[in-house]
Amino acid sequence: MKTAVLIPCYNEELTIEKVIKDFKKELPDADIYVYDNNSKDRTAEIAKENGAIVKHEYRQGKGNVVRSMFRDIDADVYVMVDGDDTYPAEEVHKLIEPIVNGEADMAIGDRLTNGTYKKENKRHFHEFGNNLVKKAINVAFKTNLKDIMTGYRAFNKLFVKTMPVMSPKFEIETEMSLHALDKKFIIKEIPIVYRDRPEGSESKLNTVSDGIKVIKTIIKMFKDFKPRQFFWIISLIFILLGLLIGMPVIVEFAKTGFITKVPSAILATGIMIFAIIIAQCGVILDTVVKQNREKYELELLRYTQIENLKINQEENDK
Repeated sequence: MKTAVLIPCYNEELTIEKVIKDFKKELPDADIYVYDNNSKDRTAEIAKENGAIVKHEYRQGKGNVVRSMFRDIDADVYVMVDGDDTYPAEEVHKLIEPIVNGEADMAIGDRLTNGTYKKENKRHFHEFGNNLVKKAINVAFKTNLKDIMTGYRAFNKLFVKTMPVMSPKFEIETEMSLHALDKKFIIKEIPIVYRDRPEGSESKLNTVSDGIKVIKTIIKMFKDFKPRQFFWIISLIFILLGLLIGMPVIVEFAKTGFITKVPSAILATGIMIFAIIIAQCGVILDTVVKQNREKYELELLRYTQIENLKINQEENDK
């Protein structure tokens, strides 16, 4: 089986040589691809000197890099790892095994279960963001994933070639997990050792801006994947607000048979109508999402049939 190691990089000249050498040692027959994302240092040059296949992605952001990787590279097993040397190459065999055996479509390198991420990570707000997203996704999909945002993963060809990558930046890991859960791909989590960046290597994450992105990711997740629940929660908030404003009007009418608080009555009625409309939007969008899932399943079936025909043709040619 053909294996491809995918390494998205931005200014990783201090670590990329070691990452390439480590993966060459563990997977000597694999093709190692380094996608340079407008680095200002010698990342691409060092990667080429160490035998990696170097390509360039000029649209800034990890999601844009992964989109190009998934489109361009053809393999049977894909390993994606960051170029900062935080994920040990020797753990790769544990990730690849369930993919090769057909036990999983995506294997996740779980940094959190054995406690090494908590021990090594110096950016505690990032850990808080990871846990927040993880809990939101586990509640929404009624699952129990341990590490949603890890950058160490393995995939089969079916997952890579049928995933529409939409996120431009670091939200890509969350998007992969959401896609796999929503489309019923098999996920397997493998506990791995995590180590912090070596001295002199700087993280590309920003605590404030990426914290805002975490919150936006959670909101977008519910809106796109669980629209009925998302809009019904909003509708419930407006219903409670309408009752709060309208209750004095109702009490007054019950006691006197008259309504003197006309502005409150009009406002409460308008809010209630708005709440009903929002609830209906949730029902409609939920139907649309279900139809899209059905279309995706049909496209998945069509892709699988085409791949099987190719395999049969290759065997016949031999």
